[in-house]
Amino acid sequence: MDEKTCKIVKLRENSSVPEVVNTGKFQITSDMKAMYDEEGVICVRNLFSKEEIDHILKAITATDEITGKSWGRSDGEGRSVKLALWKHPGNDVTGMVARCKRIVDTCEALLGGEVYHYHTKLMMKDAKTGGKHLWHQDYGYWYKNGMLRPDVLTVFIPLDVCNKTNGGLQVVPGSHKAGRIEHLTVAEQTAANDERVQALCEHFGGKVYTDLQPGDTLFFHSNLLHTSDKNDSDMRRWCFLTAYNRADNDPIYKHHHPNYTPLSKVEDSAILECQNFTDMSGKEFLDPKDYDQHLRLKKSGYH
Repeated sequence: MDEKTCKIVKLRENSSVPEVVNTGKFQITSDMKAMYDEEGVICVRNLFSKEEIDHILKAITATDEITGKSWGRSDGEGRSVKLALWKHPGNDVTGMVARCKRIVDTCEALLGGEVYHYHTKLMMKDAKTGGKHLWHQDYGYWYKNGMLRPDVLTVFIPLDVCNKTNGGLQVVPGSHKAGRIEHLTVAEQTAANDERVQALCEHFGGKVYTDLQPGDTLFFHSNLLHTSDKNDSDMRRWCFLTAYNRADNDPIYKHHHPNYTPLSKVEDSAILECQNFTDMSGKEFLDPKDYDQHLRLKKSGYH
């Protein structure tokens, strides 16, 4: 990779979260892959331009096709985490994001093989009301869906400023090395065992608050411990998250997320070229009733 295109730095001087500053056409390198393997997370600054973020927000807010399908999960402290979730990318602007090469190719490089779209979700923490997302590993509950290996990752794209002030993401770099830990149902969320979380925070040097601008992007391992606080600020905090599973890690159970479905990549330019802001056909939004049934089954000890 040409040094003029991207530069590897640290998120902060005292942080072990590696950061890449994107100044051109992004392409992952072996050094970035090594850092991801070591820390379980990598931040790419400026992966999406302001124009692209505005274009994505226009697609989300042009109608209530996405926001109108949102629902909440209680954090057990009087608030809820609000989200909309869909199973397949679709052909609208948000689908171009989930299918673009700068995302999919990076995920394939980090996971070491073909990937497919596991789901996308819009996380909405509105000012003064947004609830906590409790400590967890994504594989802590994806394991229950029949994934045999943690060969799956999340791409976290803030659409607003996302920091400590408005309930931004906290991670424990390196914690993915601990493997999957026990998770329990707390309120309406799946949360990691608190005693083990505290021990792992100490073992791996503590939690890190990420400080992200719209268009910065995190790629993180499915066993990385992470959480986010409630939003008591005057700032909205909306984030766009896509999850990708390796094609040869097809879940052995049918559940509320897709089994292997070939993913049709698009050029990065397709995001701005796409003018479909309203047709959400093919996305298959998750019905919260399906998720509630899933939680009841987990409580009863299925799988």
